Amino acid sequence: MATIKDVAELSGVTVTTVSRVLNNRGYIGEKTRDKVYKAMTQLDYQPNEIARSLLRKRSFILGLIVPSVGHPFFAELTESIENHAYENGFKVLLCNSHLDNLKERDYIDMLRSHKVDGIIMGSHTLKVDDYLSLKMPLVTIDRRISGSIPYIASDNFQGGKLATQLLIKCGCRKIAIICGNLNLDMLANKRYEAFLVETVNNNVWYICIQTDIDVFDVDQYEELVRRMFLEYPDIDGVFVSGDVIALHVLKACREFNKRVPEDIKIVSYDDVRLASLSSLTAIKQPIDEIGRLAVNLIIKQINNEPISYSNILPVSLVERETT
Repeated sequence: MATIKDVAELSGVTVTTVSRVLNNRGYIGEKTRDKVYKAMTQLDYQPNEIARSLLRKRSFILGLIVPSVGHPFFAELTESIENHAYENGFKVLLCNSHLDNLKERDYIDMLRSHKVDGIIMGSHTLKVDDYLSLKMPLVTIDRRISGSIPYIASDNFQGGKLATQLLIKCGCRKIAIICGNLNLDMLANKRYEAFLVETVNNNVWYICIQTDIDVFDVDQYEELVRRMFLEYPDIDGVFVSGDVIALHVLKACREFNKRVPEDIKIVSYDDVRLASLSSLTAIKQPIDEIGRLAVNLIIKQINNEPISYSNILPVSLVERETT
């Protein structure tokens, strides 16, 4: 296996010069840089990333913990984070926690042992002190853990308001909301708060259907939606706090011979790519902007630059065939 000394000898420069080329430090002329790269290619030299990270005291690796990359929202968010990280010279270590606190703790320990430069938390099941004790750059998605840890969320309250107002405007008088478990301390609960304000203020009948604690367990969705239609057959509007569950609502509408949007109108939240393919009216989260901002906040913490701890991004309403 070729060494940095072999590269230096073949390219006719010192080991220090090769090291400066690898770490992009100091001025290196283009001819010298080209000679070093040509020697590296000829020798098939692979830099030792661990050694380089120890030398630089930086790994240029970010950790990302999500509940499940199989969920369309987190799949698109992961893609965005990876793209923006790579553009800024970072790689991403991806961890699926499945909302298991033991698994999340194991992943955090693993990321610390790999000396990642920061962690983006899309899953957060541990106690606040567990996160504060990490003493490294952190960003959380859709949960405010502590005033000293920056978080990012879409404007959940405005999204819930826009969705409910549209259903009422379209003539719905018996509206259901299907949302995550409200016992979880999530900023997404503000979607329900806005729904409640709008239905009460407009004297509209409503019902709240909550998922189990594991809001990413898609197997429960179909039975939950079927039970809703059996118990409340005259519902004429549904606000669904996630596109995946909304697809199950569409499927159940066919089973119960309900025409969309004539008999029942549906608005979902997130607006992942599946939503447009299924013609769902949806509240659009700025997923790519969330990913870009998450990476940017980590980098600013690494560089000891000032940051904003509360980052609420605007949403928009995209009307399609379900309303």
